[in-house]
Amino acid sequence: MSQNAITHSFDLGDGRTITLETGKLATQADGSVVVRCGNTMLLATVVSNKEAKENVDFMPLTVDYQEKYASTGRVPGGFFKREARLSDYEVLISRLVDRALRPLFPDDYHADTQVLISLISSDKETMPDSLAGLAASAAIAVSDIPFNGPISEVRVARINGKFVVNPAKSDLELADLDIIVAASANDVNMVEGEMKECSETDMVEAIKIAHEAIKIQIKAQLELAKKAGKGTKRTFNHETSDEDLKNTITKACFDKMYAVAKAGHANKQKRKELFETIRKEFKATLAEETQKEKAFLLGKYFHDIEKEAVRQSVLNERTRLDSRKLEQIRPIWCEVDYLPGAHGSSIFTRGETQSLTTVTLGTKLDEQIIDGAFIEGTNKFLLHYNFPPFSTGEVKMMRGTGRREVGHGNLAMRGLKQVLPAELPYTLRVVSDILESNGSSSMATVCAGTLALMDAGIKITKPVAGIAMGLISDSKTKKYAVLSDILGDEDHLGDMDFKVVGTKDGITACQMDIKVDGLSYKVLEEALAQAKAGRMHILGEMAKAITAPREDYKPHAPRIVKITIPKEFIGAVIGPGGKVIQEMQRETNTTIVIEEVGNNGIIDIAASDKESIDKAVAKIKGICAVPEVGEVYEGKVKTIVAFGAFVEFLPGKDGLLHISEVDHRRLENLEGVLKQGDMVKVKLIGTDPKTGKFKLSRKVLIPKPETQPQS
Repeated sequence: MSQNAITHSFDLGDGRTITLETGKLATQADGSVVVRCGNTMLLATVVSNKEAKENVDFMPLTVDYQEKYASTGRVPGGFFKREARLSDYEVLISRLVDRALRPLFPDDYHADTQVLISLISSDKETMPDSLAGLAASAAIAVSDIPFNGPISEVRVARINGKFVVNPAKSDLELADLDIIVAASANDVNMVEGEMKECSETDMVEAIKIAHEAIKIQIKAQLELAKKAGKGTKRTFNHETSDEDLKNTITKACFDKMYAVAKAGHANKQKRKELFETIRKEFKATLAEETQKEKAFLLGKYFHDIEKEAVRQSVLNERTRLDSRKLEQIRPIWCEVDYLPGAHGSSIFTRGETQSLTTVTLGTKLDEQIIDGAFIEGTNKFLLHYNFPPFSTGEVKMMRGTGRREVGHGNLAMRGLKQVLPAELPYTLRVVSDILESNGSSSMATVCAGTLALMDAGIKITKPVAGIAMGLISDSKTKKYAVLSDILGDEDHLGDMDFKVVGTKDGITACQMDIKVDGLSYKVLEEALAQAKAGRMHILGEMAKAITAPREDYKPHAPRIVKITIPKEFIGAVIGPGGKVIQEMQRETNTTIVIEEVGNNGIIDIAASDKESIDKAVAKIKGICAVPEVGEVYEGKVKTIVAFGAFVEFLPGKDGLLHISEVDHRRLENLEGVLKQGDMVKVKLIGTDPKTGKFKLSRKVLIPKPETQPQS
């Protein structure tokens, strides 16, 4: 071990030990820590510039989590054979860490900061996502970067009725609740996960258990920082200010902005114009030179004052920017079967948020192949969420799928997958295109996804709906307001964004981000109860469009039949070089996929009509059939020879129809009786003891003519 290596170990409480190590790797970073649990090791580094860029009033934080394939003894796939752009799985873990860290940096700290987390060793049972937040926070703890932490993250799962912290990957498959929670020593600030219709009470209990485990990890980080002698944080000054200007703007504009917020306007653009008018009127009182010189501060102060005016209006007036009551849901309208060419489609519109969602039914060949360092396998339920700039009336470059789109799509997917039928022969792709957005487009995706799945004829167990809850609070007055179905502005200006997905009977997914300290469990429970009431209302509105899955799929949707054959026949169905199965697909106009499972071959046969499927099934059954002496078959004459004909009486199985077995009368040849390509009924009468070839007869199926009496 390096002479400079400093370690600190602690027990998770179940006999497993986690070790934090610093001073050995990546020492030129501002902070670096290796976290080890079992044979799983993560290296986290953090670097933050000493100075902030000019006119930056936000936290320019970048968090990237990446898995090294060597950590699991694998070589990357693809052409380049090296780690490339982050996978969706890596992006989702990056987001979990980012959302936990970001609120804990000082509000006035604006230096570019980069956190990199690498999986450098894995034992395949220890889930790295539950350790990534610990690693990142520990790296900051041993640095001089200002941070109001530490924080940590843990996974809590309910397995066989018992809550388990950071369970093994194999045990997680048995869980009916699976959440990741992030928190500081005093407050929870992030929750994300999925459940099988759990109650609000169960979810709160899981969060409390997670917080207790996190407190142990925070204590360990403080001990490591103490051993490393990293107690002093750097000084910084990243904000310029002009208190006189701020006070002048507040005096001139606060009451006017409060009045706009209090009046309430349902149209987002109208509100924007009214607030902008107040800004313009004030700017007109300033000299042009002052406007140019103070442009950055003017923008910042206008934003801050508008934010405070809106927040105080909600707390004092108990009404919202669009005049709604705190628990009121915006008007909803839904429609299904809007797109005739899709296998299922829906429109879900709630206020100024709209999703056009489609469902496509695919075969096993359409499954997504997952080739990650830690996660491998296939995925047959895909949900893709698209957020084009026109949905918010903006012009932006389209540069592929962003992290936000990956995260929102994943949340909707987790909420919907809980109600999919247990036996589903299809690969399902749900695509939500957000056409308008003003608050909670991911929850609109859940609702539209439910409607589209039912329109496609997918037998979901129950409809699912989603709602986004918000919070505005004042630590001085102790006032707070829990908001149902938040607007985009309420999300931006508020203290919490809590998305809850579920059926009438329980929660199936959730995502919570808290931007304020001191959220009590009492307020959390109130938010969950209010979310449940809102969810019930939304489900009622959705039922006006469709109440249950359609009895059948759309006429143009593929039909899939699953059959099972003995393992020893798989090769015969495929044929040499795939010749048999390819010919079968061409002849029957079907898609056929074979998978070996145990001692059987599982075959999926897909086509757009039943007749094609029936043809393929008959051919496969023919290949797998064992010829039985005495059975009658309808065969095809393949070849005519001098001594008879070879007849294919089962796919891939030929037998000799000897000329003496063609008819009761003596034949010199088969001319005029049989020709190549004829279909003929034959009976299997035996096999040649020397060659093992099948012997067929036609004449035994033909009535013997009566013998004419001699005159």
